[in-house]
Amino acid sequence: LLTLAASAEQMSKHPAARALHQVAKEANLSLSETEDFRETPGKGVTAMVGSTNVCVGRDSFLKENNVDMNNVSGPELHEEQGFSTLYVAKDSRCIGWVGLQDKTRPEARDAVGQLLDMGIRKVTMLTGDRDEVASRVAGQLGCTDFKAHCLPQDKLDIVERTKKDGHTVVVVGDGINDAPALAAGDLGIAMGAAGSDVAINSASIALMSDDLKRLPFLVRLSRKTRRVINQNLGFGIMFIILGDVAAAAAWLPAVYAAILHFAGSLIVVFN
Repeated sequence: LLTLAASAEQMSKHPAARALHQVAKEANLSLSETEDFRETPGKGVTAMVGSTNVCVGRDSFLKENNVDMNNVSGPELHEEQGFSTLYVAKDSRCIGWVGLQDKTRPEARDAVGQLLDMGIRKVTMLTGDRDEVASRVAGQLGCTDFKAHCLPQDKLDIVERTKKDGHTVVVVGDGINDAPALAAGDLGIAMGAAGSDVAINSASIALMSDDLKRLPFLVRLSRKTRRVINQNLGFGIMFIILGDVAAAAAWLPAVYAAILHFAGSLIVVFN
């Protein structure tokens, strides 16, 4: 079951796919070549593994692909404990499921806390996972607002609604499921090291590290840059006006006014 699932998912950049690859690697499983790989964002994948048609994803996705789910039992207990369930089908028959659990990064809670302390009004977590999983992870992050069961279109709709309400929206993501929302936000930030090419191409900023502490650092850097720009505008305009007025009133020779202009440019550069 794990060999089929990991083989089918090996071309996907989704975090669940990466988790399957890691487990298969630790188990020393040999993955097979795949053909006709198709990924439906937020739902699952289908692929030909050798001569076997394999489907991996949500139960609703398998049902859409006419998979017989009658023999499946047992995931409910794990789902109540906050596990995400990936169902695996072989030749249109479900042969089992894999339970995955999200582990929050150690720096994630601190990063969210810093953003809120810096005056960011609201941090909302959008996820395709179920309510139980989303609630558990949001609690660990200190994130008061979350939306579960989000497909890529749902994330896009939430971003557009929030913008219509007059808010400036920054979207942070790392996968293909985030690409439409990244493109729709006032600012899109792709976590570069872990991100897919689609997400990076949809974003305004690509962070080369996947360290979430880069986000508050980015806010501080942006605010400092804006302060420097405003200072430079002030210095530049002030020296131009002083030089022009002094030269026009014959208080300074023209050459000194030109030097004053040059001095203003130097101050801007050094600032």
